[in-house]
Amino acid sequence: MKRIDKIYQFLLQSSSRTTIRKQVAEKEGFTATSIANELNILRNNVSMELNELHRQGKIVKVNSRPVLYFVRQTLEEATMRTLTEDELNFSQTEDILKLFAADVTKTSPFENLIGASESLKTPVEQAKAAMLYPPNGLHTLILGQTGVGKTLFANLMYRFAHHTARLAKDAPFIVFNCADYYNNPQLLMSQIFGHVKGAFTGADSEKEGLVEKANGGILFLDEIHRLPPEGQEMIFYLMDSGTFNKLGETDRKRTSNVLIIGATTENPASSLLKTFVRRIPITVSLPSLDERTAKERVELLTHLLSNEAHRVNKPIRIEDEAAKALLGNTTSGNIGQLKSNIQLVCAQGFLNSFDKDDAILIDFKTLPIEIKDGFFHFSGRRKELQEISDYLEPYTMIYPEQIRPLITTDEYEPNFNLYKIIEDKASILMDQGVEDDDIKKFITMDIDIHLNSFYNKFKNTIQTRENILKIVNEEILNFAEEIKLRVERHLHKKLNERFVLAFSLHLTSFIKRVESNKPLKYTNIETVINDKPEAYEISCEIKDEIEAVFHIRVPSMEVMYLTLLISSLLKEQENARVAVLVAAHGNNTATSMVGVAKKLLGDGLVEGIDMPLDESPKVVLDKLTERAKELDMGRGVLLLVDMGSLTGFAQVITERTGIEVRSIDMVSTATVIETVRKSNILDMDLDSIYDSLKDFRGYGGYASDSDLQDENSKPHAIVTICATGEGAAEKLQAFIENILDTMTNERIHVIPIGVTEMHERLQELQNDFDILMAVGITDPKASIPFIPIERLFASDGEEHLIQLVKQRNIFVKKSETNRITKEVVEDSLNEFLTYLNPKKAIDLLNTFSAVLEEKLGQKIDSAHKINLLIHVGCALERTVINDSLIYREDRKSLDPAILNALNEANEAVRKRMNLAMTEDEICYIHDIVKDLYLENTPSSL
Repeated sequence: MKRIDKIYQFLLQSSSRTTIRKQVAEKEGFTATSIANELNILRNNVSMELNELHRQGKIVKVNSRPVLYFVRQTLEEATMRTLTEDELNFSQTEDILKLFAADVTKTSPFENLIGASESLKTPVEQAKAAMLYPPNGLHTLILGQTGVGKTLFANLMYRFAHHTARLAKDAPFIVFNCADYYNNPQLLMSQIFGHVKGAFTGADSEKEGLVEKANGGILFLDEIHRLPPEGQEMIFYLMDSGTFNKLGETDRKRTSNVLIIGATTENPASSLLKTFVRRIPITVSLPSLDERTAKERVELLTHLLSNEAHRVNKPIRIEDEAAKALLGNTTSGNIGQLKSNIQLVCAQGFLNSFDKDDAILIDFKTLPIEIKDGFFHFSGRRKELQEISDYLEPYTMIYPEQIRPLITTDEYEPNFNLYKIIEDKASILMDQGVEDDDIKKFITMDIDIHLNSFYNKFKNTIQTRENILKIVNEEILNFAEEIKLRVERHLHKKLNERFVLAFSLHLTSFIKRVESNKPLKYTNIETVINDKPEAYEISCEIKDEIEAVFHIRVPSMEVMYLTLLISSLLKEQENARVAVLVAAHGNNTATSMVGVAKKLLGDGLVEGIDMPLDESPKVVLDKLTERAKELDMGRGVLLLVDMGSLTGFAQVITERTGIEVRSIDMVSTATVIETVRKSNILDMDLDSIYDSLKDFRGYGGYASDSDLQDENSKPHAIVTICATGEGAAEKLQAFIENILDTMTNERIHVIPIGVTEMHERLQELQNDFDILMAVGITDPKASIPFIPIERLFASDGEEHLIQLVKQRNIFVKKSETNRITKEVVEDSLNEFLTYLNPKKAIDLLNTFSAVLEEKLGQKIDSAHKINLLIHVGCALERTVINDSLIYREDRKSLDPAILNALNEANEAVRKRMNLAMTEDEICYIHDIVKDLYLENTPSSL
């Protein structure tokens, strides 16, 4: 049982609903000391777990001396009422006694909101009016910059509705961030409204949406501007009529009584449909942090510091200059950035005082350089600086119980306890005899890693030589860089700078322990010699170098640890790929092309950024620079762009970040697919991908101009519809032309048009062409067949297109669907196979997949099929040269049904070519197929 569970069980067993009122009256609650004595656990550890239980809402805290705790469940049973989130924190036990009275009075949730009577007075009054408006309140839109507290404000509106009895006690409050699925509108709509079975590829069962879950309560849609137009239409229909339909249904026969609160950082007039905005009668604008009064800004700082003091159960002492730097460093991130900066400096302060009982000190000189810069934000703003100074003491002491949190849970809060991580890791390192200074250095990096993973801040701060020198001395760094070159020459692999950092830290720790004469304790890991012979061989050479350069003896077991370190770093590097960043002008151009690539090849290290035509080049460059830093895994970034100033950004990004960036213009869907294939599947390096793509213009040829139609009939045409008729529509045009080129010799024109001109252009085109169908993002409803773009890229999309062509009496050659999948597999096998002919092997592989799908009773999507067929092709090649893999795992766990299907598919290949995979290779293929099979097997749900 975990320590926290042990403590909570003790509290439950020691609490009684019949005696708790007397215990409260006589101030006999649980204390950290009494629990520590009863359970024989260190008091500091008990205190930390009690704070965590309080954060989880399981216990009630009284901030007296000593701090007292009571079990929430027992109090609720005794008072016969559910405690609110406000009633988990008290300053004295007398306040708890009021819970036992029948006429419990409660204050409005907004009263504790900082600025409620000043800069937030109007928003609060609007919010109250929205919640109180009969019969069920008014839908509301909250506007404000990133980090101003829109989510908190919506939460307070929900709690105010409870406070005034406008909502039932069990009314739900559902939070959903529309940005989480903005790349996949279909999945976004499915999350909100649900879907019926068969609504789209992969919809194997009916799903309840958030609109249903929020029935009777509030649905908070953060970043609501990410909703596509059709989603906005469905939402305002729900607002108007209270009815909706799931994806895959045509009738709006479902009902839900739900109040919608939306939040956006964008201008509603330009980011939302006018018809949608008109349905929202209340618009609340929250001010930025700079627009708040000096008093409020200092109160916010104190409140956030109090939250951190509460978490760690230690007072915090902050210098006034440090406070000003923190407040000045939030010009763009507002309260959200202030919160993350405070967590960073408090974590570092806690680390410096983890073995002391005194307060955490935050002073100007110990702040990170990025936060120190915030002090200079007030240059030339002396009046503002003076106003803030008036509310600050030279040193301010913040106590854990000083301010009650407005809400005890936050959907956007990190899901880890940073202080617990520090304490646990510090204890482990101290037990191993690591020096205090080294402990602080190692854990400081942990602080960065955990906070950066949540806030995406301070990325790459230890990747430069200057920053590494802050952690290790120059002699060790020089040695590590020489070892990196030696390993690269020995293994014929290029390593990134992470190798230098990790090896430097390991060597620093080892040398310090040798010099301090502390015993070196090792676990027996001699098996690594056999498992990792290459890494072991180079580690032996490194051992000799360490002894020669640093004049110390290196034990043989240290060689084993070096072997593990090197092999781990190599494995991490092998998983790295060249990142692909697609940037194009238009609303959905880049993201549409990336979406197609992901549908075909699965999720790779690829992202699309859509660039509005009116956005300045500097803003675009800043966006690309940040995304390149986030995507880079040490192997560089290939920038695929369409035109204009984007083409010259690669060199500037390299100069700014040190990341190797190459650029290719005239991007197309085929180019994105080919780039992702070469990065994700073939694992090619940046230069190789760049060189191979410079002259790439697509997978197949275009129809010949000489393929003329009969002069007495209109020429055939297919219309592609996208946002502008350019960009994505043209890429879709090329994609469809490639399909048509393989299925018929008749000339079929493919014509791209934009949504805004759709009806006029279709009418003109129908005068000159026989329109076979429309393909794209919007149904023109013009008495012609329509294929949505997502249907085209589904597993049966090409077949559906072919059937529509056949209906017009156009001669179609033998159907050959999934052409793109076939070409990707064939091109990949060209890279891997030496003895088998990829062009002939592809037919065998298609036979293998057809039999496998038949025996498994399910279709395999494009991404999985590409992965599977490349593996099978390579396995057949190994069979030819008698170099098949040996399967060393337990075969008893293999699924008989999958093995049987694979063996039958293997037999079908053998009959055609007298070549079959070995049993061991079949076992490896089983592991590839297993997850896909179980995922789609109803019995496994």
